[in-house]
Amino acid sequence: MKLLSQTISYKSLLLLTLVTLLTVACSKEDSPAPQVPDTPDPEPTSKDVTAHDFMWKAMNLWYFWQADVADLSDSRFSTDKSYNDYLQAQGEPDAFYNDKLLFSEDRFSYLAEDYVDLVQSFQGISRSNGLEFGLSLFANSENVYGYVRYIVPGSNAATADISRGEIFTGVDGQTLNLDNYQSLLFGDNTTYTLNMASIENNTIASNGKSVSLTKEEGLSENPVFLTKVIETNGIKVGYIVYNGFTSNYNEELNEAFGTLKAAGVTELVLDLRYNPGGSVNSSRLLASMIYGTDTSKLYIQQRWNSKIQPQLSESQLKDYFANSTGESPINTLNLPRVYIIATGSSASASELLINGLDPYMEVIHVGSTTRGKNEFSITLVDLPSNSFIYNADKASSINAKNSWGLQPLVGRNENADGFFDYTSGFTPDHEIREVLGNYGEFGSLTEPLLAKALSLITGVSTSSSARTSSLETMPLNEIDHSKNHTILKERMYLDKDISLEIK
Repeated sequence: MKLLSQTISYKSLLLLTLVTLLTVACSKEDSPAPQVPDTPDPEPTSKDVTAHDFMWKAMNLWYFWQADVADLSDSRFSTDKSYNDYLQAQGEPDAFYNDKLLFSEDRFSYLAEDYVDLVQSFQGISRSNGLEFGLSLFANSENVYGYVRYIVPGSNAATADISRGEIFTGVDGQTLNLDNYQSLLFGDNTTYTLNMASIENNTIASNGKSVSLTKEEGLSENPVFLTKVIETNGIKVGYIVYNGFTSNYNEELNEAFGTLKAAGVTELVLDLRYNPGGSVNSSRLLASMIYGTDTSKLYIQQRWNSKIQPQLSESQLKDYFANSTGESPINTLNLPRVYIIATGSSASASELLINGLDPYMEVIHVGSTTRGKNEFSITLVDLPSNSFIYNADKASSINAKNSWGLQPLVGRNENADGFFDYTSGFTPDHEIREVLGNYGEFGSLTEPLLAKALSLITGVSTSSSARTSSLETMPLNEIDHSKNHTILKERMYLDKDISLEIK
Protein backbone atom coordinates (compact mmCIF):
# COMPACT_ATOMS: atom_id res chain seq x y z
CA MET A 1 0.00 0.00 0.00
CA LYS A 2 1.28 3.44 -0.88
CA LEU A 3 1.98 6.07 1.72
CA LEU A 4 -0.78 8.62 2.28
CA SER A 5 1.51 11.51 1.44
CA GLN A 6 2.03 9.91 -1.95
CA THR A 7 -1.53 8.91 -2.56
CA ILE A 8 -3.19 12.27 -1.98
CA SER A 9 -1.10 13.78 -4.73
CA TYR A 10 -2.18 16.22 -7.35
CA LYS A 11 -1.86 13.62 -10.06
CA SER A 12 -4.12 11.25 -8.22
CA LEU A 13 -6.67 14.01 -7.86
CA LEU A 14 -6.78 14.55 -11.60
CA LEU A 15 -8.13 11.01 -11.92
CA LEU A 16 -11.15 11.96 -9.83
CA THR A 17 -14.16 11.33 -12.00
CA LEU A 18 -15.74 11.47 -15.44
CA VAL A 19 -19.24 12.36 -14.44
CA THR A 20 -20.47 13.23 -10.96
CA LEU A 21 -23.60 14.85 -9.72
CA LEU A 22 -23.26 17.45 -7.04
CA THR A 23 -26.62 17.28 -5.26
CA VAL A 24 -29.75 15.40 -4.53
CA ALA A 25 -31.02 16.13 -8.05
CA CYS A 26 -29.01 13.37 -9.67
CA SER A 27 -28.30 12.43 -13.26
CA LYS A 28 -30.17 9.38 -14.44
CA GLU A 29 -27.37 8.32 -16.80
CA ASP A 30 -24.69 5.86 -15.72
CA SER A 31 -21.08 6.92 -16.06
CA PRO A 32 -17.70 5.20 -15.67
CA ALA A 33 -16.74 4.76 -12.05
CA PRO A 34 -14.65 7.78 -11.01
CA GLN A 35 -11.37 7.30 -9.22
CA VAL A 36 -10.74 8.34 -5.62
CA PRO A 37 -7.32 9.07 -4.12
CA ASP A 38 -5.71 5.78 -3.07
CA THR A 39 -5.71 6.58 0.64
CA PRO A 40 -5.18 3.74 3.10
CA ASP A 41 -8.06 2.02 4.80
CA PRO A 42 -8.00 2.15 8.60
CA GLU A 43 -6.33 -0.86 10.14
CA PRO A 44 -8.59 -3.24 12.08
CA THR A 45 -8.65 -2.12 15.68
CA SER A 46 -11.02 -2.12 18.61
CA LYS A 47 -12.37 1.27 17.57
CA ASP A 48 -14.46 1.68 14.44
CA VAL A 49 -13.25 4.76 12.59
CA THR A 50 -15.12 4.14 9.33
CA ALA A 51 -16.98 7.44 9.64
CA HIS A 52 -13.81 9.36 10.51
CA ASP A 53 -11.99 7.89 7.51
CA PHE A 54 -14.82 8.89 5.17
CA MET A 55 -14.99 12.41 6.58
CA TRP A 56 -11.27 13.02 6.25
CA LYS A 57 -11.02 11.74 2.69
CA ALA A 58 -14.12 13.57 1.48
CA MET A 59 -13.11 16.86 3.08
CA ASN A 60 -9.51 16.59 1.88
CA LEU A 61 -10.83 16.36 -1.64
CA TRP A 62 -13.75 18.80 -1.78
CA TYR A 63 -13.59 21.32 1.06
CA PHE A 64 -13.23 24.91 -0.11
CA TRP A 65 -10.73 25.72 2.66
CA GLN A 66 -8.83 22.41 2.47
CA ALA A 67 -5.51 24.24 2.06
CA ASP A 68 -6.19 26.32 5.18
CA VAL A 69 -6.92 23.43 7.56
CA ALA A 70 -3.72 21.87 8.92
CA ASP A 71 -5.29 18.47 9.58
CA LEU A 72 -6.52 18.28 5.97
CA SER A 73 -3.11 18.95 4.43
CA ASP A 74 -1.97 16.52 1.74
CA SER A 75 1.32 16.16 3.64
CA ARG A 76 -0.26 15.83 7.08
CA PHE A 77 0.65 12.12 7.42
CA SER A 78 3.92 10.50 6.40
CA THR A 79 2.85 6.88 6.80
CA ASP A 80 -0.27 4.79 6.79
CA LYS A 81 0.26 4.11 10.47
CA SER A 82 0.36 7.81 11.37
CA TYR A 83 -2.95 8.30 9.57
CA ASN A 84 -4.58 5.37 11.33
CA ASP A 85 -3.22 6.43 14.71
CA TYR A 86 -4.61 9.91 14.11
CA LEU A 87 -8.11 8.58 13.39
CA GLN A 88 -7.98 6.31 16.40
CA ALA A 89 -7.21 9.26 18.65
CA GLN A 90 -10.31 11.22 17.61
CA GLY A 91 -13.60 11.51 19.48
CA GLU A 92 -17.12 11.05 18.11
CA PRO A 93 -17.56 11.64 14.35
CA ASP A 94 -19.50 14.89 14.72
CA ALA A 95 -16.90 16.33 17.09
CA PHE A 96 -14.12 15.24 14.73
CA TYR A 97 -15.81 16.98 11.80
CA ASN A 98 -16.56 20.20 13.64
CA ASP A 99 -13.37 20.50 15.69
CA LYS A 100 -10.70 19.14 13.36
CA LEU A 101 -11.86 19.49 9.77
CA LEU A 102 -13.60 22.88 9.57
CA PHE A 103 -11.91 26.20 8.86
CA SER A 104 -12.28 28.79 11.62
CA GLU A 105 -14.18 31.20 9.34
CA ASP A 106 -16.64 28.55 8.15
CA ARG A 107 -20.08 29.39 9.54
CA PHE A 108 -22.28 27.09 7.52
CA SER A 109 -20.82 23.62 6.82
CA TYR A 110 -22.71 20.91 8.67
CA LEU A 111 -23.43 17.21 8.82
CA ALA A 112 -26.20 14.75 9.59
CA GLU A 113 -25.97 11.37 11.28
CA ASP A 114 -28.31 10.02 8.60
CA TYR A 115 -27.74 11.31 5.06
CA VAL A 116 -31.39 10.54 4.23
CA ASP A 117 -32.36 13.52 6.40
CA LEU A 118 -30.18 15.72 4.20
CA VAL A 119 -31.72 14.41 1.01
CA GLN A 120 -35.26 14.94 2.26
CA SER A 121 -34.53 18.44 3.51
CA PHE A 122 -33.60 19.53 -0.02
CA GLN A 123 -37.00 18.31 -1.13
CA GLY A 124 -38.75 20.48 1.44
CA ILE A 125 -39.60 17.47 3.62
CA SER A 126 -39.17 17.68 7.39
CA ARG A 127 -40.57 16.69 10.78
CA SER A 128 -42.58 19.75 11.77
CA ASN A 129 -45.89 21.02 13.09
CA GLY A 130 -45.86 23.72 10.40
CA LEU A 131 -45.47 26.72 12.71
CA GLU A 132 -42.74 29.12 11.60
CA PHE A 133 -41.77 31.68 14.22
CA GLY A 134 -39.12 34.07 15.48
CA LEU A 135 -37.74 34.34 19.01
CA SER A 136 -36.62 37.44 20.90
CA LEU A 137 -35.41 38.42 24.35
CA PHE A 138 -37.36 40.59 26.71
CA ALA A 139 -35.42 43.75 27.55
CA ASN A 140 -32.99 43.31 30.45
CA SER A 141 -33.99 39.68 30.87
CA GLU A 142 -33.05 36.15 29.85
CA ASN A 143 -36.70 35.33 29.23
CA VAL A 144 -37.72 34.64 25.64
CA TYR A 145 -40.91 35.23 23.68
CA GLY A 146 -41.92 33.96 20.27
CA TYR A 147 -44.02 35.44 17.48
CA VAL A 148 -45.66 33.61 14.60
CA ARG A 149 -44.26 34.41 11.16
CA TYR A 150 -46.46 32.14 9.07
CA ILE A 151 -48.10 28.74 9.06
CA VAL A 152 -47.41 26.07 6.47
CA PRO A 153 -50.65 25.16 4.65
CA GLY A 154 -51.76 21.58 5.21
CA SER A 155 -49.78 21.27 8.44
CA ASN A 156 -50.93 20.49 11.96
CA ALA A 157 -50.64 24.18 12.88
CA ALA A 158 -52.98 25.05 10.01
CA THR A 159 -55.74 23.22 11.90
CA ALA A 160 -55.06 25.04 15.19
CA ASP A 161 -56.33 28.38 16.48
CA ILE A 162 -53.14 30.34 15.83
CA SER A 163 -52.16 32.92 13.23
CA ARG A 164 -49.42 35.23 12.00
CA GLY A 165 -48.39 37.90 14.49
CA GLU A 166 -49.56 36.06 17.61
CA ILE A 167 -47.16 35.87 20.56
CA PHE A 168 -46.24 33.10 23.00
CA THR A 169 -44.13 33.21 26.14
CA GLY A 170 -44.23 29.64 27.45
CA VAL A 171 -44.39 25.96 26.54
CA ASP A 172 -46.26 23.40 28.61
CA GLY A 173 -46.57 25.91 31.42
CA GLN A 174 -42.84 26.70 31.55
CA THR A 175 -41.69 30.26 30.87
CA LEU A 176 -39.31 30.32 27.91
CA ASN A 177 -35.75 31.46 28.61
CA LEU A 178 -32.28 31.15 27.12
CA ASP A 179 -31.63 27.88 28.92
CA ASN A 180 -34.78 25.96 28.03
CA TYR A 181 -36.29 27.27 24.78
CA GLN A 182 -34.34 24.92 22.51
CA SER A 183 -35.31 21.75 24.36
CA LEU A 184 -38.94 22.85 24.77
CA LEU A 185 -39.49 23.98 21.18
CA PHE A 186 -36.97 21.95 19.19
CA GLY A 187 -36.45 18.84 21.30
CA ASP A 188 -37.65 15.30 20.75
CA ASN A 189 -41.11 16.05 22.10
CA THR A 190 -43.75 15.28 19.49
CA THR A 191 -46.47 17.44 21.04
CA TYR A 192 -46.27 20.64 23.06
CA THR A 193 -48.65 23.36 24.17
CA LEU A 194 -47.85 27.03 23.60
CA ASN A 195 -48.86 29.50 26.29
CA MET A 196 -50.01 32.57 24.39
CA ALA A 197 -49.70 36.26 25.21
CA SER A 198 -50.95 39.63 24.02
CA ILE A 199 -49.70 43.20 23.90
CA GLU A 200 -51.25 45.37 26.62
CA ASN A 201 -50.06 48.89 27.40
CA ASN A 202 -46.84 48.39 25.48
CA THR A 203 -46.15 45.18 27.43
CA ILE A 204 -46.34 41.51 26.49
CA ALA A 205 -48.51 39.65 29.02
CA SER A 206 -50.08 36.21 29.22
CA ASN A 207 -53.67 36.10 27.95
CA GLY A 208 -54.61 32.60 29.17
CA LYS A 209 -54.89 31.13 25.67
CA SER A 210 -53.12 27.84 24.91
CA VAL A 211 -52.47 26.10 21.60
CA SER A 212 -51.48 22.42 21.32
CA LEU A 213 -49.36 21.44 18.32
CA THR A 214 -48.00 18.11 17.05
CA LYS A 215 -44.90 17.58 14.92
CA GLU A 216 -45.54 15.37 11.92
CA GLU A 217 -43.10 13.28 9.92
CA GLY A 218 -42.79 14.00 6.22
CA LEU A 219 -44.32 17.47 6.13
CA SER A 220 -43.69 18.94 2.67
CA GLU A 221 -43.72 22.73 2.35
CA ASN A 222 -44.51 24.41 -0.96
CA PRO A 223 -42.25 27.49 -0.81
CA VAL A 224 -44.52 29.47 -3.16
CA PHE A 225 -46.59 30.71 -0.25
CA LEU A 226 -48.59 33.47 -1.93
CA THR A 227 -49.06 34.83 -5.46
CA LYS A 228 -51.11 37.97 -5.87
CA VAL A 229 -51.80 40.74 -8.37
CA ILE A 230 -52.18 44.13 -6.74
CA GLU A 231 -53.69 47.02 -8.71
CA THR A 232 -52.78 50.35 -7.17
CA ASN A 233 -52.75 53.83 -8.70
CA GLY A 234 -53.29 52.37 -12.15
CA ILE A 235 -50.27 50.02 -11.86
CA LYS A 236 -50.45 46.23 -11.86
CA VAL A 237 -47.96 44.87 -9.33
CA GLY A 238 -47.10 41.22 -8.95
CA TYR A 239 -46.44 40.01 -5.41
CA ILE A 240 -44.92 36.63 -4.55
CA VAL A 241 -44.00 35.32 -1.11
CA TYR A 242 -41.28 32.70 -1.67
CA ASN A 243 -40.03 30.90 1.43
CA GLY A 244 -37.35 28.54 0.15
CA PHE A 245 -35.40 27.66 -2.99
CA THR A 246 -36.73 24.10 -3.19
CA SER A 247 -36.08 22.43 -6.55
CA ASN A 248 -39.08 20.10 -6.24
CA TYR A 249 -41.31 23.15 -6.58
CA ASN A 250 -39.71 24.87 -9.57
CA GLU A 251 -42.80 24.17 -11.68
CA GLU A 252 -45.07 25.75 -9.08
CA LEU A 253 -42.84 28.82 -9.07
CA ASN A 254 -42.96 29.03 -12.87
CA GLU A 255 -46.74 28.70 -12.78
CA ALA A 256 -46.91 31.59 -10.32
CA PHE A 257 -44.99 33.76 -12.76
CA GLY A 258 -47.28 32.57 -15.54
CA THR A 259 -50.21 33.91 -13.52
CA LEU A 260 -48.51 37.29 -13.11
CA LYS A 261 -47.54 37.44 -16.77
CA ALA A 262 -51.08 36.64 -17.91
CA ALA A 263 -52.38 39.42 -15.65
CA GLY A 264 -50.07 41.94 -17.35
CA VAL A 265 -48.10 43.04 -14.29
CA THR A 266 -45.43 45.67 -14.94
CA GLU A 267 -43.80 45.69 -11.50
CA LEU A 268 -42.81 42.92 -9.10
CA VAL A 269 -42.38 42.70 -5.34
CA LEU A 270 -40.60 39.48 -4.40
CA ASP A 271 -40.88 38.70 -0.69
CA LEU A 272 -37.88 36.72 0.58
CA ARG A 273 -38.01 37.95 4.19
CA TYR A 274 -38.07 34.41 5.63
CA ASN A 275 -36.24 32.61 2.83
CA PRO A 276 -33.05 30.88 4.12
CA GLY A 277 -31.95 29.75 0.65
CA GLY A 278 -31.49 26.36 -0.97
CA SER A 279 -31.03 25.32 -4.59
CA VAL A 280 -28.60 27.29 -6.79
CA ASN A 281 -30.48 26.16 -9.88
CA SER A 282 -33.80 27.37 -8.48
CA SER A 283 -32.15 30.75 -7.96
CA ARG A 284 -31.07 30.77 -11.61
CA LEU A 285 -34.56 29.86 -12.79
CA LEU A 286 -36.15 32.53 -10.62
CA ALA A 287 -33.72 35.14 -11.96
CA SER A 288 -34.76 34.15 -15.48
CA MET A 289 -38.44 34.50 -14.59
CA ILE A 290 -37.77 38.01 -13.38
CA TYR A 291 -35.21 39.35 -15.87
CA GLY A 292 -35.21 37.30 -19.05
CA THR A 293 -34.34 34.10 -20.85
CA ASP A 294 -31.29 35.10 -22.91
CA THR A 295 -29.13 32.01 -22.42
CA SER A 296 -26.02 33.84 -23.63
CA LYS A 297 -26.01 36.07 -20.55
CA LEU A 298 -24.00 34.93 -17.54
CA TYR A 299 -25.88 34.62 -14.26
CA ILE A 300 -23.15 33.32 -11.92
CA GLN A 301 -19.79 31.55 -12.00
CA GLN A 302 -18.29 29.21 -9.42
CA ARG A 303 -14.98 29.31 -7.60
CA TRP A 304 -13.76 25.94 -6.19
CA ASN A 305 -10.66 24.92 -4.26
CA SER A 306 -7.32 24.68 -6.08
CA LYS A 307 -7.72 20.94 -6.61
CA ILE A 308 -11.09 21.05 -8.32
CA GLN A 309 -10.99 24.41 -10.14
CA PRO A 310 -8.40 23.43 -12.80
CA GLN A 311 -10.38 20.35 -13.75
CA LEU A 312 -13.52 22.21 -14.76
CA SER A 313 -14.06 23.75 -18.17
CA GLU A 314 -15.31 27.30 -18.58
CA SER A 315 -18.78 26.10 -19.52
CA GLN A 316 -18.89 23.93 -16.41
CA LEU A 317 -17.94 26.80 -14.13
CA LYS A 318 -20.52 29.22 -15.47
CA ASP A 319 -24.32 29.27 -15.23
CA TYR A 320 -26.37 31.30 -17.68
CA PHE A 321 -29.94 32.54 -17.61
CA ALA A 322 -32.42 29.81 -18.56
CA ASN A 323 -35.27 29.56 -21.04
CA SER A 324 -36.70 26.37 -19.54
CA THR A 325 -37.19 24.80 -16.15
CA GLY A 326 -36.26 21.48 -17.70
CA GLU A 327 -39.93 20.59 -17.97
CA SER A 328 -41.57 23.73 -19.36
CA PRO A 329 -40.67 27.11 -20.91
CA ILE A 330 -39.79 29.85 -18.45
CA ASN A 331 -42.56 32.39 -17.85
CA THR A 332 -40.50 35.56 -17.77
CA LEU A 333 -41.67 39.07 -16.95
CA ASN A 334 -38.66 40.75 -18.65
CA LEU A 335 -38.57 43.48 -16.03
CA PRO A 336 -36.08 46.38 -15.81
CA ARG A 337 -36.24 46.36 -11.99
CA VAL A 338 -37.46 44.29 -9.07
CA TYR A 339 -38.35 45.16 -5.49
CA ILE A 340 -37.06 42.50 -3.10
CA ILE A 341 -38.14 42.30 0.52
CA ALA A 342 -35.25 40.74 2.45
CA THR A 343 -34.17 40.62 6.09
CA GLY A 344 -31.61 39.00 8.37
CA SER A 345 -33.46 35.73 7.79
CA SER A 346 -32.82 35.95 4.03
CA ALA A 347 -29.69 33.97 3.19
CA SER A 348 -27.64 32.01 0.63
CA ALA A 349 -29.72 31.51 -2.54
CA SER A 350 -31.80 34.58 -1.64
CA GLU A 351 -28.64 36.66 -1.57
CA LEU A 352 -27.36 34.90 -4.66
CA LEU A 353 -30.45 36.10 -6.52
CA ILE A 354 -29.80 39.70 -5.49
CA ASN A 355 -26.15 39.45 -6.49
CA GLY A 356 -26.81 37.63 -9.75
CA LEU A 357 -29.43 40.12 -10.94
CA ASP A 358 -27.51 43.22 -9.91
CA PRO A 359 -25.35 43.56 -13.08
CA TYR A 360 -28.45 43.49 -15.30
CA MET A 361 -31.28 45.33 -13.60
CA GLU A 362 -32.19 47.64 -10.76
CA VAL A 363 -32.66 45.66 -7.55
CA ILE A 364 -34.40 47.69 -4.84
CA HIS A 365 -33.94 46.05 -1.44
CA VAL A 366 -36.61 46.81 1.17
CA GLY A 367 -36.23 45.49 4.72
CA SER A 368 -33.01 44.95 6.68
CA THR A 369 -29.48 43.60 6.20
CA THR A 370 -29.36 40.03 4.91
CA ARG A 371 -27.46 37.13 6.49
CA GLY A 372 -24.26 37.19 4.41
CA LYS A 373 -23.92 33.65 3.01
CA ASN A 374 -22.02 33.46 -0.29
CA GLU A 375 -20.74 29.87 -0.39
CA PHE A 376 -22.37 26.78 -1.86
CA SER A 377 -22.26 23.17 -0.67
CA ILE A 378 -22.67 19.63 -1.95
CA THR A 379 -23.86 16.43 -0.31
CA LEU A 380 -21.13 13.89 0.48
CA VAL A 381 -21.72 10.30 1.59
CA ASP A 382 -19.57 7.19 2.04
CA LEU A 383 -19.55 6.39 -1.68
CA PRO A 384 -15.88 6.33 -2.76
CA SER A 385 -16.73 4.97 -6.21
CA ASN A 386 -18.52 8.25 -6.94
CA SER A 387 -15.94 10.51 -5.29
CA PHE A 388 -18.24 10.65 -2.23
CA ILE A 389 -20.92 12.58 -4.14
CA TYR A 390 -24.46 11.53 -3.26
CA ASN A 391 -26.29 10.01 -6.22
CA ALA A 392 -29.78 8.57 -5.79
CA ASP A 393 -29.13 6.03 -8.53
CA LYS A 394 -26.11 4.70 -6.62
CA ALA A 395 -27.70 4.74 -3.16
CA SER A 396 -27.42 0.96 -2.87
CA SER A 397 -23.64 1.31 -3.11
CA ILE A 398 -23.33 3.68 -0.15
CA ASN A 399 -21.49 2.02 2.73
CA ALA A 400 -24.28 0.47 4.79
CA LYS A 401 -22.09 0.66 7.89
CA ASN A 402 -21.79 4.45 7.67
CA SER A 403 -24.91 6.60 7.41
CA TRP A 404 -23.21 9.97 8.03
CA GLY A 405 -23.79 12.67 5.43
CA LEU A 406 -21.75 15.84 5.05
CA GLN A 407 -22.83 19.18 3.63
CA PRO A 408 -19.55 21.15 3.48
CA LEU A 409 -18.96 24.44 1.74
CA VAL A 410 -17.05 23.69 -1.44
CA GLY A 411 -17.08 26.96 -3.36
CA ARG A 412 -18.28 30.51 -3.88
CA ASN A 413 -20.56 32.00 -6.50
CA GLU A 414 -19.56 35.21 -8.27
CA ASN A 415 -21.89 37.33 -10.36
CA ALA A 416 -21.22 38.41 -13.96
CA ASP A 417 -19.06 41.28 -12.66
CA GLY A 418 -17.00 38.90 -10.51
CA PHE A 419 -18.44 40.22 -7.24
CA PHE A 420 -18.88 37.77 -4.36
CA ASP A 421 -17.82 39.59 -1.17
CA TYR A 422 -21.06 39.98 0.76
CA THR A 423 -20.29 38.01 3.90
CA SER A 424 -21.59 40.97 5.91
CA GLY A 425 -24.90 40.78 4.06
CA PHE A 426 -26.63 43.18 1.69
CA THR A 427 -27.77 46.40 3.34
CA PRO A 428 -31.23 47.63 2.33
CA ASP A 429 -31.89 50.58 0.08
CA HIS A 430 -34.92 51.30 2.26
CA GLU A 431 -34.69 50.02 5.82
CA ILE A 432 -37.88 49.00 7.54
CA ARG A 433 -38.43 46.27 10.12
CA GLU A 434 -41.36 44.20 11.24
CA VAL A 435 -42.91 45.49 14.45
CA LEU A 436 -45.01 43.54 16.91
CA GLY A 437 -48.54 44.85 17.05
CA ASN A 438 -48.41 45.75 13.37
CA TYR A 439 -47.22 42.55 11.72
CA GLY A 440 -49.93 42.67 9.09
CA GLU A 441 -51.07 39.90 6.76
CA PHE A 442 -49.07 38.87 3.71
CA GLY A 443 -50.43 40.69 0.68
CA SER A 444 -52.24 43.35 2.71
CA LEU A 445 -51.69 46.87 1.38
CA THR A 446 -51.02 48.00 4.95
CA GLU A 447 -48.46 45.30 5.82
CA PRO A 448 -45.47 47.59 6.53
CA LEU A 449 -42.77 46.06 4.29
CA LEU A 450 -45.07 45.51 1.33
CA ALA A 451 -46.61 48.95 1.87
CA LYS A 452 -43.14 50.50 1.65
CA ALA A 453 -42.39 48.70 -1.62
CA LEU A 454 -45.73 49.78 -3.08
CA SER A 455 -45.12 53.38 -2.07
CA LEU A 456 -41.79 53.29 -3.93
CA ILE A 457 -43.57 51.95 -7.00
CA THR A 458 -46.46 54.40 -6.97
CA GLY A 459 -44.81 57.41 -5.34
CA VAL A 460 -47.73 57.55 -2.92
CA SER A 461 -47.24 56.87 0.79
CA THR A 462 -49.62 54.51 2.59
CA SER A 463 -51.29 54.46 5.99
CA SER A 464 -49.15 51.54 7.16
CA SER A 465 -47.55 53.72 9.82
CA ALA A 466 -50.70 53.37 11.93
CA ARG A 467 -49.95 51.01 14.82
CA THR A 468 -52.40 48.85 16.67
CA SER A 469 -49.99 49.22 19.56
CA SER A 470 -46.80 51.24 19.47
CA LEU A 471 -43.80 49.17 20.48
CA GLU A 472 -41.06 51.53 19.34
CA THR A 473 -39.67 51.45 22.89
CA MET A 474 -39.50 47.64 22.79
CA PRO A 475 -37.90 46.66 19.46
CA LEU A 476 -37.48 43.03 18.49
CA ASN A 477 -34.19 41.63 19.76
CA GLU A 478 -34.27 38.47 17.70
CA ILE A 479 -32.01 35.67 18.88
CA ASP A 480 -33.28 32.74 16.85
CA HIS A 481 -36.03 31.47 14.57
CA SER A 482 -37.60 28.14 13.73
CA LYS A 483 -35.89 27.65 10.36
CA ASN A 484 -32.54 27.74 12.14
CA HIS A 485 -33.47 24.36 13.58
CA THR A 486 -33.98 22.59 10.27
CA ILE A 487 -31.24 20.74 8.42
CA LEU A 488 -31.47 23.12 5.47
CA LYS A 489 -30.97 26.27 7.54
CA GLU A 490 -29.23 29.04 5.58
CA ARG A 491 -27.86 26.57 3.06
CA MET A 492 -27.07 27.00 -0.62
CA TYR A 493 -26.49 23.74 -2.43
CA LEU A 494 -25.29 23.14 -5.95
CA ASP A 495 -27.56 21.03 -8.12
CA LYS A 496 -25.96 20.55 -11.50
CA ASP A 497 -23.97 17.92 -13.37
CA ILE A 498 -20.20 18.37 -13.38
CA SER A 499 -17.88 16.49 -15.71
CA LEU A 500 -14.30 16.50 -14.51
CA GLU A 501 -11.92 16.20 -17.40
CA ILE A 502 -8.58 14.45 -17.00
CA LYS A 503 -5.81 16.89 -17.91
